[in-house]
Amino acid sequence: MTEPRPLPSPEKLAVAILSHQVTSLILFDQDLKILYMNPAAEMLLSVSARMVLGLSMGQVMRCSRDVFDQHIGSVINSNQPVTERGISLSPPDGHSITVDCTLVPVELEDGQTCVLAEIRRVDRQLRMTREEQLISQNLATRDLIRGLAHEIKNPLGGVRGAAQLLAMELPEDSELGHCTRIILEEVDRLKSLVDQMLGSRQLPVMRSVNIHHILERVCSIIASDPDHSIQLERDYDPSIPELQGDEGQLIQAILNIVQNAVQATGEGGHVLLQTRVLRQFTLASVRHRLVLQINIIDDGPGIPQELQERVFYPMVSGKSEGTGLGLSLAQSMINRHGGLIEFSSRPGRTVFTIYLPLEQSDD
Repeated sequence: MTEPRPLPSPEKLAVAILSHQVTSLILFDQDLKILYMNPAAEMLLSVSARMVLGLSMGQVMRCSRDVFDQHIGSVINSNQPVTERGISLSPPDGHSITVDCTLVPVELEDGQTCVLAEIRRVDRQLRMTREEQLISQNLATRDLIRGLAHEIKNPLGGVRGAAQLLAMELPEDSELGHCTRIILEEVDRLKSLVDQMLGSRQLPVMRSVNIHHILERVCSIIASDPDHSIQLERDYDPSIPELQGDEGQLIQAILNIVQNAVQATGEGGHVLLQTRVLRQFTLASVRHRLVLQINIIDDGPGIPQELQERVFYPMVSGKSEGTGLGLSLAQSMINRHGGLIEFSSRPGRTVFTIYLPLEQSDD
């Protein structure tokens, strides 16, 4: 029987374990200065441990809540751990991450009590939950609209037929003839509105398309409108391969979102179209090797908080003259391509992100 290998010294074993931890670990002293950071924390915060040792957390990144300043002192005094969930951190590279953080008191050999922060990123779980909500929301909305459209269009057909018969019997210049024409016009308007709510019933005709050609087509449509004086900026990744998609439906879906961004920014605003490739990305619980990410970013006032949970519902709009159909139809068209639309919004920055698979999903 083979003798078991002797374990390394406790110090080397501790270093090896900390270095291979998936959880990000940061050790603070009583003055809230960083004493240690494991490799997972370096990757999470996009910083080098050597560059931040001796600094406070506030010098390294911005935090949505002053968790470290508020709780480190109380953790040391009470010798009890504290957990905060759903904290938004902004590392030096500018992106925002959502984490859960547990602060645990740790007593060192010299008697000094420090605080170990265990940080777990929860963006992925939150995003997957949000995806499932958006997809189920869109499916339920489409089923509701189909049923409602059926109940509306049947009686509308009868009303229009009766109005046509009346119009044939009445003189065109009579008051009753004028009223009959109003009935016909309003019936046609309601039928057109219902058809818009339903959107195209055609399945996408898949062909190889270049996403940048589609985005440039959208830009040319926007630029041709003399009423807009916004700045359209591009930030394209030229390495993105062609994808399988229906060019007409993709143009319409992206155009709906860009038009909303243009209208939100107003005179002299900025709208940025950005493309990127994501690898090993999950969409609707299906993992894809390559996913196209299109970001449509504007510097407008943002979507009102009370509308943010309902922006993809039909007939929901923040504009007095809007029908509220653009985003609902765009979501449906992107869903037909196996993709999804998400957004984040605050005053001065609204980002609508379109995800489209570039390759077949992994089994």
